[in-house]
Amino acid sequence: MRDPVFPLSKHQTFRFRCSPEVACFNACCRDLQQVLTPYDILCLKQYTEMSSSEFLKRYTEASTGPGTGLPVVSLRFADAADLACPFVSDAGCRVYPARPASCRTYPLARGVSYNRETGKRVEHWALIREPHCRGFDSGPEQTIDRWVEGQQIAEHNRMNDRMLSLISDKNRFRPGPLKPSESQLVYTALYDLDVFRETLFTTGKPVKNLGGIKNMDQARSDDSALLTVAMAWVRENVFTLSQENDAR
Repeated sequence: MRDPVFPLSKHQTFRFRCSPEVACFNACCRDLQQVLTPYDILCLKQYTEMSSSEFLKRYTEASTGPGTGLPVVSLRFADAADLACPFVSDAGCRVYPARPASCRTYPLARGVSYNRETGKRVEHWALIREPHCRGFDSGPEQTIDRWVEGQQIAEHNRMNDRMLSLISDKNRFRPGPLKPSESQLVYTALYDLDVFRETLFTTGKPVKNLGGIKNMDQARSDDSALLTVAMAWVRENVFTLSQENDAR
């Protein structure tokens, strides 16, 4: 079978439009395994007006990465028969304004690497042309930049890149799987934000580097600021500090 993924450069264009008029509408919302990033959870729990704990319990399943011990959070299927997203309906996505980054990016795929000498981020893009998809039959000519702007992906990419950087630090400071207790700390800090906020401002350990946040007061009411602080907290109190404790 031919590989449906084609590398795409920034200057290349593509055509794509998805709407109820397209014959395969909603097909890409079934038969999938939707892994969610911490920022995806943040946006979805806000949109559904649920606490992070309520959202995670109702709509997600958690597992543990076998090589890292890091938590992996996925959407729980609404229908086990067709593996449908719990938010898909005949009319489309019920949480469209808060849809995950991978949904916004499709039919593109984005990867990131970092230059070891300069530390500069390098983006890699590809076009996914699945055989069933009829979205390529119409729509205006698009560039990657225009698609990112139109689908409002930039902030998702920025926050998800922070997460990739955190995972890179984990691999550098704490190679191998985390302990179950450490994995639970990471899960609470990055995904169960409302619980983490309460802990952070009562009995939590302080954070030295706030990751660009001006002060801790921002994190009291701003979920995005809180997630940034949570990543810094995990880096300091789980990845690097744990390594120092193990060495003693």
